[in-house]
Amino acid sequence: MAILLIPQTAFFACDPNWGSILAAVGRAGVAGLNLARVTLHLDEVCIVRDVGRAADYEEKRGQDVMRKNEITINVDLARGPHTTTV
Repeated sequence: MAILLIPQTAFFACDPNWGSILAAVGRAGVAGLNLARVTLHLDEVCIVRDVGRAADYEEKRGQDVMRKNEITINVDLARGPHTTTV
C-alpha cells in the first residue's frame, strides 16, 4: 500500500487540483507505476484519464464534489483487483 500526501489546500479551498493528486501518486513509490494507465475519480467524476485531464471533465463538477463534507478519491492504477480504504 502506498500513502498519498495530497496538499490540504486542495481540500480546504475546494480545489480539484488533479495535478497535485497525480503528483502524489507519482511520489508514492509504487514500483513499476505506469501513469498512462492511471485513472482518478472524485466520487463519480473522472478527472484524470490517459495521462491528463479527462476529456469530458468539467471544473464545476469537480468543485461541486470538493465542497462535500466527505468525498471518495479513487485512484485506479490498473494493476489488478486489489483495493484499500484509508
